[in-house]
Amino acid sequence: MTRQEEKQQLRKTMRALAGTLSPRYLEKAGQAIMRYLTAMPEYCAAGCVFCFVGRGTEVDTRPILEHALAAGKRLCVPLCVDKGIMELREITSLDQLLPGSYGLLEPPADSPRLTPDEVDFAVIPCLTCNCAGQRLGKGGGYYDRFLSHYRGGSVMLCPELLLRDEIPVEPHDYPIPWVLTERGLYEDGIPARLG
Repeated sequence: MTRQEEKQQLRKTMRALAGTLSPRYLEKAGQAIMRYLTAMPEYCAAGCVFCFVGRGTEVDTRPILEHALAAGKRLCVPLCVDKGIMELREITSLDQLLPGSYGLLEPPADSPRLTPDEVDFAVIPCLTCNCAGQRLGKGGGYYDRFLSHYRGGSVMLCPELLLRDEIPVEPHDYPIPWVLTERGLYEDGIPARLG
């Protein structure tokens, strides 16, 4: 089986598993993840934050987005502009988000565009990952392209029940140094500052 086939199989498995998680578990996990994330010194020090807009079984990032805005941070979220290509667009209110590509809530096309160099801290999604920060996304390559140009701090959000030890990776897959679950933070695979 090729790496691509392994990834496709794992995506199928993880989507099915994510679909069995109770809304109550996802809500409680999201609340704990938000508390940990907003306490991270790297997040607190960031002037500009990039964060995905969670949907479905992803971590609900609305509280994180609201917190960033309330804290006076510049906030940017993804806008899908082409297959595999997203831009970072600044928002000043969650009311600006509208249904867009793939049913995602996105900023308007005329919202200010930021470059990866302007971002101090990025919050990255995954279908699954391991504690060492190897991630499996949805397969579009959006975040791998972003990460290939980004040099700031980044954290990946994943409910503990969706963690896996083995993640098939390829040379273009970028690991994320910090992984945050409802149990706490993993740094380069090691529990750090766990609650």
